[in-house]
Amino acid sequence: MVYSNKIVFFAVILIFTIICFQFFKEDNNFEIFLDKSGPYIGTTHPMELGFDGTGIKIAVIDTGVDYNHPDLFGFGKDGKVIGGYDFVDNDDTPIDTNGHGTEVAGIIAADGQLHGIAPKSKILAYRVSENGESVSSDLIIKAIERAILDKADVINISLGVNITNKKIDNAVNKAVEQGIVVVTAAGNNGPDLKSIGSPGINPNTITVGATYNNITASLVSTLEVEGKNYQVLPMVGTSPIDAPITAEILFGQYGRERDLADLKVKDSILLVERGSDQEGEIVYFSDKENNAAKFGARAIIVYNNEKGLFLGELTHEFAGPNYSPTIPALSMSGEEGQTLKKIIQNKTSGTVNVFYHPDFVAYFSSRGPVSPFYIKPDLVAPGVFINTTLSNRNYNFTSGTSFAAPHVSGAAAILLQKKNDLQPIEVKSLLVTTTNSVSDAYGNQFPVEVTGSGRLNLTQAFDANLIITPTNLIFNLSPEQKVQSQFLKIKSIDGNYDNIKVSFIGNEYVKLKSQLENNNLNITASINKEFFGEVQDKAFIEQNGIVYNIPIVSHLTNATIDVAEHNGVMNFKILSPDEWSYAKISVIDKDNSIVDTTSATPTKDAKITVYNPGVYWIESKIMIDGKTFDADNIVEVKSVTETKGFDIFRQIKIPEKPILIIFSVIVIIALVGLKIRR
Repeated sequence: MVYSNKIVFFAVILIFTIICFQFFKEDNNFEIFLDKSGPYIGTTHPMELGFDGTGIKIAVIDTGVDYNHPDLFGFGKDGKVIGGYDFVDNDDTPIDTNGHGTEVAGIIAADGQLHGIAPKSKILAYRVSENGESVSSDLIIKAIERAILDKADVINISLGVNITNKKIDNAVNKAVEQGIVVVTAAGNNGPDLKSIGSPGINPNTITVGATYNNITASLVSTLEVEGKNYQVLPMVGTSPIDAPITAEILFGQYGRERDLADLKVKDSILLVERGSDQEGEIVYFSDKENNAAKFGARAIIVYNNEKGLFLGELTHEFAGPNYSPTIPALSMSGEEGQTLKKIIQNKTSGTVNVFYHPDFVAYFSSRGPVSPFYIKPDLVAPGVFINTTLSNRNYNFTSGTSFAAPHVSGAAAILLQKKNDLQPIEVKSLLVTTTNSVSDAYGNQFPVEVTGSGRLNLTQAFDANLIITPTNLIFNLSPEQKVQSQFLKIKSIDGNYDNIKVSFIGNEYVKLKSQLENNNLNITASINKEFFGEVQDKAFIEQNGIVYNIPIVSHLTNATIDVAEHNGVMNFKILSPDEWSYAKISVIDKDNSIVDTTSATPTKDAKITVYNPGVYWIESKIMIDGKTFDADNIVEVKSVTETKGFDIFRQIKIPEKPILIIFSVIVIIALVGLKIRR
């Protein structure tokens, strides 16, 4: 699967597999069709109008594709898989021996018993991994380069690395420059923040996280105690309930029969600890649930015996053939469990609920942030309980961001079929700005570092008329810079700019206002109430019934970095109401990620010269009273000085300092060699 080697991820997949096995066992006549996730993201509308991906080539960089599968049949110009290459075995037959790539390809383009998001699109299969786990960055790069030569319209990468890899990112940039839409999976390293690696970290890709799916097994749970909400997960095997359960919460140690015998458990919500205090004793979650139900509890909450949240499983091979869960069973982190254990020492009631929620973000889905200058992931799509093709003529339910990404790749194919001159940034805009909002179990909007703009809605993207760039805005405000303005460029596909309305979801700290000027939307953010930290908002742009949403993140800091730029020479000035002692300043070329650094003190000015026009991100770490604070800025360089300086290094996209160091070492070695020879 994508990125992760974490044990918890495999546990998640095992749990999902068990559930899916139950689905197969209970209904032998189920329809093999993306009948849940496809219509849920809005495929029905374009399909009814005849848009099915015809004429679009999608490169799948993965474990290959089983083109002998009846839903993906044929290799060559007349087959579903019209070309590709096996970079593992170095031959022209990229057959899948693992299944991962076949699952991805099926979601995109299956056209048989199962129908993908774009069933008439064609696949270019590039095999870069044998097992979907061990992935060579060099092979990913070679596959991207080959996809460019083979004139792919879309590249789907559901594999990646856990770290930033500049070489992969440069290859992706080259593909985008050639007009190819690149879609990547966010990864399965959630719920940790800052867990997206390359190529998902690249600002030019469409990076996709995973939500649940439109099936009854997509359950979430809530626990409210004395006005506080706790994070709880329903265990596999728990069913939704008709109404919330409110009852006294009792502590039942480890949920064994002997722990509950002298406790008045009836009609309570039982809180127990995971595991046992006896060495070698195994107390399964099914045992705990069964004992709680036997003594009359209405629900059971199991908190972890170590830090962190976990996913529990009631239905397993050791539960016994006659076991069937009868009360809700939830899992909780060790930290919150210990907190709740202390609270309920005094008589305390809580309220539990378990209900269907298909747009909940999957526990494993990787999160941002990845940069102070843009948002990742870009959006989310169904990535749990996805039924798709598998090797050897099989079908399979599967989960992971690997399977969320191809929903977006298929959607991109539909848009390109409708209007084939769309540029990658325009396809990205249509998909990312027309999403549905996504909320947690308590109805609160997920932060942008979890969901980006929201969940894919192909119907809205298909009907959209406005292309809005960029797809998000970042403001940097401080006591020295209380107001900042940025532009959203608006392009109308049909030339109609009438009836455009703008509104905001705001907060008490930042005031937002807008003004439409010559098809550019000027958005101004100003400090409304002093606060240091980050706040998130959204701008909503509406035209003719289509609503476009633009996430807005405002960083409020106690310092500002001011940049005076002329002909590529940037002079920096630190502004702060408090006395500062040192600043490290980084200048990042947005187009190729080259970084130059310098430093400044109150008595030493700082400057950096750049040699190519373009957009540059300015990132600074400022020391104030022994603490480090961030201050960022963005500068667009329109022209540069006639002096080329080290321009050659820029052209080959290698920072000049390492080259100079290497060159100096070579010169020294050469001089020493000459001296020895003499």
